[in-house]
Amino acid sequence: MALAVLALFLATPARAGVFEPTHFTLDNGLEVVVVSDYRAPVVTHMVWYRVGSADEPRGKSGISHFLEHLMFKGTEKLGPGEASKIIARIGGNENAFTSYDYTAYYQTVAPAKLETVMEIEADRMVNLRLTEDHVLAERDVVLEERRTRTDNSDAAKFREQVNAATYLAYPYRIPVIGWEHEIRQLNQDDAIAFYKRWYAPNNAILIVAGDVSADTVRVLAEKHYGPIPRREIAPRSRVDEPPHLAPRRLSMTSAQIGQARFARRYLAPSHGYGASEHKLALEVLTEILGGGTTSRLYRSLVFDGKLAVSAGSWYGGDDIGPSTFGFYGSPAEGKTVEDVEAAIDGEIAELLKDGVTEDEVASAIKRLTRSAIFARDSVTAPARIIGAALASGLTIEEIESWPERVATVTVDDVLAAARAVLKPERSVTSILLPEGAK
Repeated sequence: MALAVLALFLATPARAGVFEPTHFTLDNGLEVVVVSDYRAPVVTHMVWYRVGSADEPRGKSGISHFLEHLMFKGTEKLGPGEASKIIARIGGNENAFTSYDYTAYYQTVAPAKLETVMEIEADRMVNLRLTEDHVLAERDVVLEERRTRTDNSDAAKFREQVNAATYLAYPYRIPVIGWEHEIRQLNQDDAIAFYKRWYAPNNAILIVAGDVSADTVRVLAEKHYGPIPRREIAPRSRVDEPPHLAPRRLSMTSAQIGQARFARRYLAPSHGYGASEHKLALEVLTEILGGGTTSRLYRSLVFDGKLAVSAGSWYGGDDIGPSTFGFYGSPAEGKTVEDVEAAIDGEIAELLKDGVTEDEVASAIKRLTRSAIFARDSVTAPARIIGAALASGLTIEEIESWPERVATVTVDDVLAAARAVLKPERSVTSILLPEGAK
């Protein structure tokens, strides 16, 4: 999300900000952002915690996601599941999610019901109560989630292997949901310790977007979140990724797969790691290479070459830690993964030799900035994008100035970023093949 998502979904002309939010901090350290939009009678309320699976203690993989589940198990005031029933009765919806770098809880309701969900969320920020029975039952739920989403999917299991090969030491190599054998060992003490370690107003961000004024949010936030005492939160501690000295290559066959898939990823800088000065140029580069049917890869491999049924690129520069820049493609009928790989290798070689054109850079920037309206018109996108950005270490100023900054990217910037990142020793190539394929 954050600025990488901005590159896909949001930006505005340089003379305006992206969201033009109101931003303030309560005395207890809770950061509050309000994006007022009166076009529809609905409001999204989100609380983001600056903690994710990459912050977990060694041997406790999955504890951040496990705690996310347990946050719905009740407080001193509300019993297990009672908050969810209240939200359903008032016509709202809710959910939560965990990533490597943050955890978020959200509700979408009518403006008149904002105080109700704010009271619920503030309550469980400080008053979570767990019983051993609830913890053990929910652990089984998480294990079943892993079985359903990962263990029963060869593609998902292969992604875990690719991630583990991508990072030698950085915790992004560990799945957010956790390894099964470690999930099985998680207990009530682990959950409470993690909750007390990270869940505090001064480690949280409240984002409210929709049909509500900043003044109203300030009053309600002071009332419900303001009394929660701040706690000392030790800084995040992440290991550094050591140098990568050799390319890695993984392959797997599966009876579940009907279409062969090729991908190659390169370790890349993010806003919080490595040569961050290349980040904006990489956002422009991935738009040139893989931004839809007019992109280089699609035209070369799919439209003109008839080698692939799909082809593109990606870049995730919104991470706290080292990110990836990647390429993908699936061969057309009668073609092979080797054909796709050779064509992508050719595109990379041409890029590194000749760079990109002025027209390509200008068109990519125009497409990126033109897409702002889609995020500004969404009920939830502003809250999601701002929350992810702030929880990952960005600032409101960096979010709002993104259109101006991306507009300064030059042809030379793009070539320099490509040459800095697209080095074989920093790469992981992955090939997933249907069973029986050659």
